[in-house]
Amino acid sequence: MPVPSLNVHGEPLKPCSTAPMTGFYRNGCCDTGPEDAGSHTVCAVMTAEFLAYSAYVGNDLSTPRPEYGFAGLKPGDRWCLCAARFLQAHDEGCAPQVDLAATHQAACRIVPLEILERYAL
Repeated sequence: MPVPSLNVHGEPLKPCSTAPMTGFYRNGCCDTGPEDAGSHTVCAVMTAEFLAYSAYVGNDLSTPRPEYGFAGLKPGDRWCLCAARFLQAHDEGCAPQVDLAATHQAACRIVPLEILERYAL
């Protein structure tokens, strides 16, 4: 039996979003594993400011990409964000809010828990 994924508080990981479907494994959760080199572990609530910042640094999350089944994100959508991108946005003053119950504990390898807690819903 596989080990259940845990959130930053050591509790079972809650889903982040199924509309849009998110997660490295596209299972609605910010699960991670060895093949997830980007550590898509932070359940973030998108803002216009963050989406503009992400596009500016080269990861346009707003533009639909139908060839990949991606409708594009809008403010209010929840998305499993790369932990390093979240930390970068924090450093630049435009990090989005975070659902800690749906943020995988592996995010804390990159982002200190104290920083994640500042953005908690």
